[in-house]
Amino acid sequence: MFLALVITAFPALYCARETQRTVPAPPIAKAMPKADTLFGDIRIDNYFWLRDKANPEVIKYLEAENAYTDSMTAHLKRLQDGLYDEMVDRLVETDTAAPVQIDNYYYYTRTVKDQQYPIYCRKEVTPSGGEEILLDPNELNYKYISLGAFKVSPDHKTLAYAIDTSGWESYAVYVKDLQEPRFLPDTINNTGGDLEWANDNMTFFYTTLDSTQRPFELYRHQMGTQQEADKLVYREDDGAFYLGLSKTRSKKFIVVGLQSIVTSEFWTLDADQPSGQFRIVAPRRKEIEYSLDHRGDEFFIMTNDNARNFKVMRTPIGNPSPDNWTEFIPQDDSVKIEKIDLFQNHLVISERSDGLPRLRIVDLGTDERHYVDFPDPAYSIWAAQNPVYETGVFRFNYSSLVTPSSVFDYDMQSRDRKLVKQNRVNNYRAADYKTERLWARAPDGIPVPIVVAYKTALFRGDGSNPMMLEGYGAYGIPSNPYFSFTNVSLLDRGFVYAIAQARGGGEMGRWWYEDGKLLKKKNTFTDFIACAEYLTANKYTSKDKLAILGGSAGGILIGAAVNMRPDLFRVAVAGSPFVDVLNTMLDPTIPLTVVEYDEWGNPHDSAYYFYIKGYSPYDNVEAKAYPALLIIGGLNDPRVAYWEPTKWAAKLRASKTDGNPLLLLVHMGEGHFGVSGRYARLKEEAFIYSYCLDVMGMAK
Repeated sequence: MFLALVITAFPALYCARETQRTVPAPPIAKAMPKADTLFGDIRIDNYFWLRDKANPEVIKYLEAENAYTDSMTAHLKRLQDGLYDEMVDRLVETDTAAPVQIDNYYYYTRTVKDQQYPIYCRKEVTPSGGEEILLDPNELNYKYISLGAFKVSPDHKTLAYAIDTSGWESYAVYVKDLQEPRFLPDTINNTGGDLEWANDNMTFFYTTLDSTQRPFELYRHQMGTQQEADKLVYREDDGAFYLGLSKTRSKKFIVVGLQSIVTSEFWTLDADQPSGQFRIVAPRRKEIEYSLDHRGDEFFIMTNDNARNFKVMRTPIGNPSPDNWTEFIPQDDSVKIEKIDLFQNHLVISERSDGLPRLRIVDLGTDERHYVDFPDPAYSIWAAQNPVYETGVFRFNYSSLVTPSSVFDYDMQSRDRKLVKQNRVNNYRAADYKTERLWARAPDGIPVPIVVAYKTALFRGDGSNPMMLEGYGAYGIPSNPYFSFTNVSLLDRGFVYAIAQARGGGEMGRWWYEDGKLLKKKNTFTDFIACAEYLTANKYTSKDKLAILGGSAGGILIGAAVNMRPDLFRVAVAGSPFVDVLNTMLDPTIPLTVVEYDEWGNPHDSAYYFYIKGYSPYDNVEAKAYPALLIIGGLNDPRVAYWEPTKWAAKLRASKTDGNPLLLLVHMGEGHFGVSGRYARLKEEAFIYSYCLDVMGMAK
């Protein structure tokens, strides 16, 4: 059916600034009602037609929205360029990452001024070792580039890497002979981006995607053969499970992980026997999660089996079933174990207590245990590359909202800490900025942590500071406070940058996640609103100076917040926002739907249907005043389809009663993570910041 795009002319609006400018009329998507009935409930979706990517009128509408956004922000070009120049000036454009030694090579990446992507290199561990470029993505002629696996064979002679050039997250694998060097004919398409080498240097394993972009098949590839000859090793038919691939640090085992949101199953293969059979560790049991690593004649298992916050177990390789698991680190109601890193003589436990991350070191010879100390009141730590099993040094990254990312080597025996590299930030002095940890109180009385940062000399504490408040609150993923050199452009304009660590994330332990999912999802939104109310009541900002930001699952948070309390925010930015929750979760053909029943619920069950309908941002748009909105999506996004932000924008535009700007930007050649390339991302950040500054009357 021909679906017309109707552009409706509105009277010209004017911007109350030093000079007036005519505001063009926005594109208006034609309403084409589609009725659906479930559980006796009739729903009318006027914009279902926007899902048809093959319809020229859909593309025309997206192009019209992009043109409107360009027109509405044309007056901000000088500000955007100035913000971009500031960001580039802070960036050390030509730089080298901390190298990682593997056998007789140092592996590292480096960046070069004016080039978008890091260059992948290595050097031999000799005084005369010269640089060898393994891969330079800047030489590839693609608008969009995302690297998946980047794996050098155990003998260091061959490179296999996966690359996505559309944003659709379907990766092609290429193989390069590093001795000659030259590319080999071993090309593999439609992979999930994972691959692992066997120890014979001639075999690697990879995953392929089903029609919903789910990695579901495991193949074995023999060098020198075509993809059609590859052996199917395993197929996962349960649509709720992803198939992942890894290798133990000891290099002894290839590991296949089959994981849903709440359930795990792992299989292992002797990496010296690539044609052998994978052996199961523990069959899947609903809501039992585990992961593993290898040491000696044991697997170390991290699991939530009778341990809500997880515990660490040990089991013999020869018979690893749960009947043979013995406890090594018990569960602690106040400490969430998030990850284990296993070495020949030490175990490193990444955990979280009272909302803060910690590193616990265990000497496996003496059983002596200690913690690594960190200085900031709120911070982030995460394991860096630690590929060597026979080492006593653990490399980790440290950052906070005011501390640039730093790489440390920690001697687990002597407890000495060595700074290997701190990202240098031009025109920035950390001592001029401050970070704090605050606590709001949710409507049900639960304290909710907030992390804030500001430039000390510009913080007034009287409510007059503008603020950017970020939120996520999903999948048990903590919203950790990382340093961003682009945020300095806000802090230097008097902004407070804040992160609301709402339930649904993992900041306060497993219960924090469980209290913000399924039939408790609304806690995420009320937590976020409580944080905003606390920050305004305590004079960190005020309603007319409060911007909010969230992406992907954080887009639900932004959409729900502006539906519930539109008066509380001046401007909202939503990137790749998952906002059409009910329609998406009712359609099992859409990527991620079946996988995510354990996160949002299955609305084919009436309890979940009506609960989701009660908060789904798209379904709850009303005829009322909304804050200014900037909505960003990607045409090739496989995680949150382009039509979700598009339909939301169309319905908002047809419903809202205010005169605040509403802009939609859909990247026509990118996916879920937006533009690729470091300079392209800086341009987009400058665009977002300029929009927010303009709405707040700070576009100077």
